[in-house]
Amino acid sequence: MKALSLFSVFAVLSAPAFADLQPFTDYEASKAVYHLTTIQVDPNMHDAYLEGIERTWVSSNEIAKKLGHIVDYSIYRSTLPESGDFNLMLVIVYASAADMEPNKEKYEAFIEAWGKENADAVTDFSQKNYPAMRTIDGEYLLRKITLK
Repeated sequence: MKALSLFSVFAVLSAPAFADLQPFTDYEASKAVYHLTTIQVDPNMHDAYLEGIERTWVSSNEIAKKLGHIVDYSIYRSTLPESGDFNLMLVIVYASAADMEPNKEKYEAFIEAWGKENADAVTDFSQKNYPAMRTIDGEYLLRKITLK
């Protein structure tokens, strides 16, 4: 009886260990990396902010995408009035973490395509306008998990 009780205790305590998922066997993390920025856009500033990031963030990501530096990018906005700490997400998808590493050749190719004057104008616009429109709430690097 004592042995049965000890076995029962062992079985109950070890059950979570038997239920653990194993990477590559039970699930896989993507090679792609998702750079997610969460933003709280101030009331009545959504359209102005979207107009601004179309000129800055979107246009620079279009060039990065054409150059093959990123896979894709997206903007997500909450339509709920009480969205919590953020109401807008900016997402950039990289093929792998290696694509996020500093790379002089990629930087020079981007600046050549984007233009130094344009880069300076975007920096100036961003520094002058965005602080009055939004607060950056968080920044995350994510990998997609696929359960098998």
